[in-house]
Amino acid sequence: MGAGHAHPLYRPGTSPVHRLPSEVKIVAAFLGVVCVVATPREAFPVFGGYLLLLGAVWAVAGIPVGWIARRSLIEAPFVVLAVLLPFTGAEPRVEWLGLSLSEPGLLTAWNILIKGTLGVLTSLTLASTTPLRDLLLGLQRLHAPSLVVTIATLMLRYIDVIAAEALRMRLARISRGHDPRFLWQAGATARGVGALFVRSYERGERVHLAMLSRGWVGEMPRLSDATTTGRHWAIGLAPVGVALALAVTGWIIT
Repeated sequence: MGAGHAHPLYRPGTSPVHRLPSEVKIVAAFLGVVCVVATPREAFPVFGGYLLLLGAVWAVAGIPVGWIARRSLIEAPFVVLAVLLPFTGAEPRVEWLGLSLSEPGLLTAWNILIKGTLGVLTSLTLASTTPLRDLLLGLQRLHAPSLVVTIATLMLRYIDVIAAEALRMRLARISRGHDPRFLWQAGATARGVGALFVRSYERGERVHLAMLSRGWVGEMPRLSDATTTGRHWAIGLAPVGVALALAVTGWIIT
């Protein structure tokens, strides 16, 4: 994949975090999230420690906190349940500003909110320091199922093609008097979506036949032969060691 397929969350840089092999960062992000999930919800100071740890990684990678904060709002629709739990939870209840709130509901809402937020922040950190091509390379080096890597590679390769096709179809409809703001034209929009699906399917068939004619054997070739050293793993997993210590601390203090 060329530069035209770089995802919008990636921030180019030359920091030590950017230079780490992608498989190291994938494993570190996964283990870091596992530590967060394993932390008891009552260990409030420990979650502050996780935020400080992520902040240190952002500082090393040169990622502004505001940049991360704006993109973390993507989780907002998923925390609606957490907002409702204090009002619908079980006894006992506590009074706050004239509101009767469930104590177990408050703890559950806190658990969902803080762990979900830390998971999103970790994912954003990984995405902002790793190009898409390197993410796929990391999955390949970690021996992810070849079919998954192949599907993801082709999807990322052709998503821009499909988006451009959808834009051309939309401009053609508008040039013929279509206005999607009117409800009675929803049928035309639906037919356009169906036509886009058919065109994409036909394009996929042609691409598959072309791949077979060029010797396709069912899996992507190795994208890189570079090796990952023990030093890379030691540097990349150092924050995981801190996260593990925080998780253990959470169990000790609760």
